[in-house]
Amino acid sequence: MAGAIAIVVVLLIFPTIVLLSGGVASAIVGYFLQRDGEIRHEGSELLALDD
Repeated sequence: MAGAIAIVVVLLIFPTIVLLSGGVASAIVGYFLQRDGEIRHEGSELLALDD
């Protein structure tokens, strides 16, 4: 009986953990890509439009 409860708990929690970790990974990648774009195009008048 304890094994069945453990399986149900894992099946309920695992998708949430996967989705949250995907969101965190997306935020980290987005931060570094934005920073890279600002560094590569420093002095461009288009960066002023982004603010």
